Amino acid sequence: MKKNIPYGRQWIDETDIRAVEKVLRSDWLTQGPKIEEFEKKVAKYCNAKYAVAFSSGTSALLGAYYAIGLEKGDEVVTTPLTFAATSNAAVYFGAKPVFADIKEDTLNIDPSEINKKIGRKTKAVVCVDFAGNPCDYENILKISRKNKVYLIEDASHAIGAEYKGKKIGSIADITVFSFHPVKHITTGEGGMVLTDKREFYERMKMFRSHGIIKNLEKGGWYYEIKELSFNFRITDIQCALGISQLKKLDKFIEKRRKIAEKYKKAFLGSDKIILSRQEQGAKSAFHIFPIQVLGNRRKAFDDFKKAGLGVQVHYMPLNLHPFYMKKFGYKKGDFPNAEKYYERAITIPLFPKMTADEINYVIETVKKINV
Repeated sequence: MKKNIPYGRQWIDETDIRAVEKVLRSDWLTQGPKIEEFEKKVAKYCNAKYAVAFSSGTSALLGAYYAIGLEKGDEVVTTPLTFAATSNAAVYFGAKPVFADIKEDTLNIDPSEINKKIGRKTKAVVCVDFAGNPCDYENILKISRKNKVYLIEDASHAIGAEYKGKKIGSIADITVFSFHPVKHITTGEGGMVLTDKREFYERMKMFRSHGIIKNLEKGGWYYEIKELSFNFRITDIQCALGISQLKKLDKFIEKRRKIAEKYKKAFLGSDKIILSRQEQGAKSAFHIFPIQVLGNRRKAFDDFKKAGLGVQVHYMPLNLHPFYMKKFGYKKGDFPNAEKYYERAITIPLFPKMTADEINYVIETVKKINV
């Protein structure tokens, strides 16, 4: 019997609803106590000193780039295999994204390629924990420290993941999370930046709210606009949901890992599918489960859709998008590993609320692939 299974889906229960309802009945809907409470709880969970919550993962990335003083003429070395926001946010500041190809087996940015791309204009290395799989931070940290550039971790896929015993959020100079509904926990829309640097923390708080800082010594009413910025504030309503969701994060990730293990066991040895592997020492949070189809990817994608699987493709490499071709001169063939992966990639359903019946249906449908 045909089913309808999305590739990802939030899990909201009555405790989440009651948490939001409590705020709706309170005096604060936005800019109240729940924001700081959520920030502190996420920072504690990840073993970071500071956290700043934003209205989206994209605005969190903007906050991270603002914190390091990214500006026109700077470069950031990053992966072409990511959602547009990772790179777009740097371009907004006038910086150039310098792409470094991925490793074929893990799909994460290749440290040896980073080494080739770092130059005198490089301000930061920006890694993406693709699909929830932490990057090779042992080597990437060495490279960033040697070259005296910042390390920013786009961990929008990876809250709850670990690398060599350390929680993601406690490794890079700055770590960015996303709380979109398909992510591990959700605030509807929302994001957060973690750091151990007080200076970054203060700059991001100012950036989040119109470039404003308050000065209580001059009066409880007094504030100053220090720099031009935007309203990237998150609400107490959203953060109440985030606090409730955070309590279940470990349970959600455990379920994701169990589903991923079933998939890997089922598809191991297939002559039609390639699976990626985790980085050495990494424990993935399995935001998504991408497979690579050896054959006609378009036909496989359409067949899966017809069978009721809400498959997706993550992602078309950024160098293939018209904007990046026109503005920066990137072209097809620049990043062979990322492009080869894209030509074969399909993301199959994975989310913690999946039933055993749904998991088995996905496995059976994928095994019947005929390309």
